[in-house]
Amino acid sequence: MTTTATTALIRYQTDLLVRSQRWLAPVLLYAAFLGVGVRSGQPVLDSLGYTAAGLLPVTAWLVQVCVTQEPPAARTVVAAAVGGQPRAHLAALLTALGCAGALGTAATAVVLAISDPKSTDRTVRVPLPPAGAAGLLATACCVLLGLAVGALCTRPLLHRRGWSIAATVLAALLALVTTGSPAKYAVTGLVTGSLTGTVRVPVLPLLGAAAVAAAATALACRLTSVRG
Repeated sequence: MTTTATTALIRYQTDLLVRSQRWLAPVLLYAAFLGVGVRSGQPVLDSLGYTAAGLLPVTAWLVQVCVTQEPPAARTVVAAAVGGQPRAHLAALLTALGCAGALGTAATAVVLAISDPKSTDRTVRVPLPPAGAAGLLATACCVLLGLAVGALCTRPLLHRRGWSIAATVLAALLALVTTGSPAKYAVTGLVTGSLTGTVRVPVLPLLGAAAVAAAATALACRLTSVRG
């Protein structure tokens, strides 16, 4: 699929998302989550970890919204126009990824602006540029894991809405708490680093999250030709 076709598909999916207003629920939930857990003057690394963690289930929710927002008939027409269901499905996943990434970037910027650049006990100063980089990479880890969760817990793998929601909630929770999860490693690195004022940039977790997201995306797109 050419770059022009991909861009056109993503614009189409984004327009559908905006017009449907189905993005409001996950975005408002994330705003409420931040409103409860993030306060002005809190240690920056703690707040960045909290901000990143909350984005994982929100991304999975956005994925579900994007891949199910078209009626079946419209989905068939779009797939025929672009050369197959996998390409159309990939565009929906990329749309959700872009929206979640933009949301996470904006939230990280706000946290950097209002947080105290110090350790948890306020004795060590934390440099903001490395903290911002670590926060953005941790956010990227959670967005990519959220993409994987959403891709594996909705069509074409799971078509029934009830099972899809239950699987998404469980998988998102496991992605945040399971030992070895890139998301857990990235978030924990920020929170524990805050105790000593040490910034840990989660490069390896980001690579792991990218690999998981790529594998989940490839599987989901491939199965759209079989399961729709």
